[in-house]
Amino acid sequence: MKKSTVLAASMLSCATAATAQSSVTLFGVVDAGVSYYSAKSTFYNNTGALVLPTATAPTGVTQSQTGLSNSGISNSRLGFRGTEDLGGGLSASFWLEAQLANDTGLGGGSAGAFAFNRRSTVSLAGDFGEIRLGRDYTPTFWNDSVFSPFGTTGVGANVVSTVGSNIAVARGPGSALAASDNYLRTNNSIGYFLPPTLGGFYGQLQYALHENVDVSNVPGSPTTKGRFFGGRFGYASGPLDVALAYGASTAADTTGVNAAGGLTGVNLDEKIKTISLGASYNFNVFKLIGELSQVRDQKQSTTPVPVFGLLAARENDKYTGGLLGVTVPVGPGLIKASYSRVKFDNDLGSLASPFALRRDASISKLAIGYEHNLSKRTALYATVARIRVKDGQNNPAIMGATTGGTAAYLSTGAGTSGYAPSKAMGYDFGIKHAF
Repeated sequence: MKKSTVLAASMLSCATAATAQSSVTLFGVVDAGVSYYSAKSTFYNNTGALVLPTATAPTGVTQSQTGLSNSGISNSRLGFRGTEDLGGGLSASFWLEAQLANDTGLGGGSAGAFAFNRRSTVSLAGDFGEIRLGRDYTPTFWNDSVFSPFGTTGVGANVVSTVGSNIAVARGPGSALAASDNYLRTNNSIGYFLPPTLGGFYGQLQYALHENVDVSNVPGSPTTKGRFFGGRFGYASGPLDVALAYGASTAADTTGVNAAGGLTGVNLDEKIKTISLGASYNFNVFKLIGELSQVRDQKQSTTPVPVFGLLAARENDKYTGGLLGVTVPVGPGLIKASYSRVKFDNDLGSLASPFALRRDASISKLAIGYEHNLSKRTALYATVARIRVKDGQNNPAIMGATTGGTAAYLSTGAGTSGYAPSKAMGYDFGIKHAF
């Protein structure tokens, strides 16, 4: 009897110890508010001929929308994370995080399904750092988010991030999970993170496999479309935080073949390359935040031409952006303001006439907001933002950024004569609760 009692006590002790070595946490954010969005398109004429607006085609057209929104200052989400102590300084962990559309009760997956599309990773960590596998954020996205008073959510979102997401949607590669993939997140990624014991230095490297099938009798197989690699390295100590990030994504990689399977020489290679530098300094009475960014859309194509052989065409479009922001603590609240801008430099390509007109554009955004903390987990907020677009008929799919919602610009004329993105504004009034 005594032996049984001792054995039971020993088993209970072991079970308790094992439980203490591991943990699972349920966490999330529910953010909802009333929002207004408007987008105005203005008439333009690049034909050289006189074209006048009419009653059915006025000088400007505005689309607007009022609705109950989610994720005004923080993305609504639901997640599970856990860590197990393996001993010897090693630990294993997982992170499953799903997007929520709490205004409609839907998830963030395809057709509103519940899916762990924000993050889905498993990792092993120790004195060497952390190895992380799965769907995760790109290193280059973090600078757009961290070095912005409003992050990348709500009407005040950093316009650098909005344009970056638009590039991914318009140029690729995207994925079945999200069109903005390889800007915001990557599938099939292998990541490495420096240990948090380097005196304020931090960093990460990431490589995302394209997972395209290699077919032995198909020239140029496999395509590397969807591949991503990048890194981010920074230093944070006391009031200072500064980080440099770089990433390259393959948007297209095709080799032309004819019906017989022979090479045609018609090939396309396109890469989206991003570099950014972000910094913040906390002066206690206010915090100053800034970011510089450049995205290059580099395309190269080859086409066979009689007599001349292969004709190569190159194009290198640039999106140069920046943000300057400030946050000011006021009692239990925080005043936030930012100005962000992106300039699009259109490269007409190596085969263009030197006298051809360039088709550049620019977009700027001013945002002001206030966040009032009712507790550590609950806050009320109000944000208003205004956007101005110059020469929006040039590259409207990317430069035509709005403040949110589905109130879009009216964009017509293909740069010749019609309507082009011109102005947008929006506001959010809401409440956020974290758990």
